[in-house]
Amino acid sequence: MMAATRVGFIGLGFMGEGMATNLLVKGNALTAMANRRREAVDRLVALGANEVGTAEEMARECDVIFLCVTGSPEVEQLIEGTGGILAGAHPGLVVIDTSTAEPTSTVRLAARLEAAGMHFVDAPLGGTPAGAAAGTLQALVGADPAVFERVKPLIACWAATIVHVGPVGAGHKMKLINNFLSLGYAALYSEALALGEKVGLSAETFHSVIGQGRMRCGFYDTFMTYVLTRDENAHRFTIDNAAKDLRYLAGMADAAGIVNALGATVKNEFVAMQAAGEGGKFVPMLSDFVKTKNGV
Repeated sequence: MMAATRVGFIGLGFMGEGMATNLLVKGNALTAMANRRREAVDRLVALGANEVGTAEEMARECDVIFLCVTGSPEVEQLIEGTGGILAGAHPGLVVIDTSTAEPTSTVRLAARLEAAGMHFVDAPLGGTPAGAAAGTLQALVGADPAVFERVKPLIACWAATIVHVGPVGAGHKMKLINNFLSLGYAALYSEALALGEKVGLSAETFHSVIGQGRMRCGFYDTFMTYVLTRDENAHRFTIDNAAKDLRYLAGMADAAGIVNALGATVKNEFVAMQAAGEGGKFVPMLSDFVKTKNGV
């Protein structure tokens, strides 16, 4: 375990607040910074966390900084922008990006930090806000092996499954493929449900078959919880974020020279909902959008 590690956390959204809380209650000295949710910082401070006003100040005070923000533009601004991490950084600082980001940006940032004697780790997440609060997320980690061993105990504060998938950038590459699969399921479920209802098969009938068969999975369960009970908090991942991740996937596929025909189709489903002004809704609500456009 890292001795006397001072941990910073930026990005206290649906996932980040639970992760930061686990780091704090499991014995780490935590410093937080308000990004969008002032109330989340207040709750952490009430539990004993410190607060800073800028990423530069956090970099001066911390040994490890976790980032859990929307994507690469936000990560780049926090590291390279005015008042950013690089402005206050010191040799040995480790920055761990748990966002779903663009791998080319990740590799570039890693090289810049390494040149200044620091380390960059990509550790994107798998799971839900409930898993973040429970400390049972999955982490897909891209890092130098020695750095991975150094930060693994900290990641274990919020992740029950930790997979070292390769060097820096590999975590974000694997996360994009993972999200392609999960969001592909969302598009497939949505179209299948709409088709079923169009031909006289209710969502309940659909679930009575699929929910007892080999195609059931954790993603299916949270998706169908919304479909069947209308619980809007069953799967709190926005259409905007899904569309962003699928755009990153398309860029990765283009750079690799791979035909990503299914990825393009899935992306277009989410982008269509986003373009209709519904980007703030959550992924299972794609089922409503697909039904509506099909007159169901």
